[in-house]
Amino acid sequence: MMNPADVTVLVVEDDRSNLESLERIFAKEGYRVLCAEGARAALDLLRKQRVHVVVTDLMMPGSSGMDLLKAVKAVSPETEVVLMTAFGTIETAVEAMRAGAYDFVEKPLKRINITKTVAKAAERTSLVAENRTLRQEINTLRKREIVGNSPALRQVLEVAAQAAPSTATVLILGENGTGKELLARYIHGRSSRASGAFIAVNCAALPESIIEAELFGHEKGAFTGASQRKDGRFALAKGGTLFLDEIGELSPAVQVKLLRVLQEGEFEPLGGRTTRADVRVVAATNRRIEEEVKAGRFREDLYFRLNVIAMTMPPLRARPGDVPLLVDHFLAVFGAKNNKGPFTITPAALEKLSDYGWPGNVRELENTIERAVVLSRSTVIDVADLPRSVADNAKAGGEFVIPFGTPLEEIERRVIRETLRVTHGDKRLTAQLLGIATRTIYRKLAEERTGPDGDDEQDGDDNSGNGDAI
Repeated sequence: MMNPADVTVLVVEDDRSNLESLERIFAKEGYRVLCAEGARAALDLLRKQRVHVVVTDLMMPGSSGMDLLKAVKAVSPETEVVLMTAFGTIETAVEAMRAGAYDFVEKPLKRINITKTVAKAAERTSLVAENRTLRQEINTLRKREIVGNSPALRQVLEVAAQAAPSTATVLILGENGTGKELLARYIHGRSSRASGAFIAVNCAALPESIIEAELFGHEKGAFTGASQRKDGRFALAKGGTLFLDEIGELSPAVQVKLLRVLQEGEFEPLGGRTTRADVRVVAATNRRIEEEVKAGRFREDLYFRLNVIAMTMPPLRARPGDVPLLVDHFLAVFGAKNNKGPFTITPAALEKLSDYGWPGNVRELENTIERAVVLSRSTVIDVADLPRSVADNAKAGGEFVIPFGTPLEEIERRVIRETLRVTHGDKRLTAQLLGIATRTIYRKLAEERTGPDGDDEQDGDDNSGNGDAI
């Protein structure tokens, strides 16, 4: 319930004694009260400051209360209006309510009635504002932005912007959590199909037994349990874009049917007739799709059909300069969502976030910031608010600069030294991260101490099976 001190009530009354009486009543209730002796003065006040409730006389010289009601709704739609009159009729009340009045109060006024009505009107103003804010927050989360200004990301967005107006099929590659669906929405929003639906399908989340029906639909009785007709995702996306995420998970049988859609521009619902496919397909996968083709797990002809325009969303570790921008964005989003904030972050915490390798990419960073916002006892996020895995493992998977022209042997040594620093000297873990034999670590360290021809080499366990090449 709103605090009366936070509510502004504007009283409009041409009778000065009534005006002053109402001013005293509302001031005693704790409201901030503004007064006007006519509609013009009331509108001037309304344009200059936020008013929650207007209490106006119906019959006034010049513009009437009904005229003022319509003007208020045009200038400040969220403001509630309560009309007062000594000439109340059912017809007038109905007309007032249709015009947007919150309530209709007859004179002579009773203090308990007018204060109760204004309190309810103020509460409704608050609820409307909260609902609008919530809708905006939900809309923001649904239409999440691609945040960042790194060269790697800009390059992808430039290609996407060029491809968007075309009808070409797009294949988006990249690790989990990099924002492949956001990029697909970015393309859809800049295409000629932007006014149509954007239908997203996670192919990995649908059981193989139902994925064909989910994609292409089915007629009643097409199979056991098909009690009624159902449109598939291709039909639902008519005139828009169909986003097939994790397309590398499709079975060979469904791959064949998808290929037909892309080749012939039509599909066949289970038990139904051939239907024209009016969709633009954007597909995505975190798999190395070319290797899947070579291994025979993904059809080569389907790959060529999908791979008309290909782009790869860069991992977050390849765009470290975007981390501060993403942090600010997520602090604002989750602060608003949880009705907290505004939030800021300390330089030390931001440094930890920037140094972390983010194996889960932007999605992991998003979850980290949401956790910090929810659990923080203040509006300043510090290192203590970060998960230990982030705070203690800064630099894990990060990057360091090697000057151009550095000899290859020196590059190898620097990579090993940096990885050993991250793993706190754990040679076995370092070997696993670099994909080399543990004995290679010992040999390179020994060469640093004695030179390549020295005989101070130590042997270690070889648990990688990948030989000595880095």
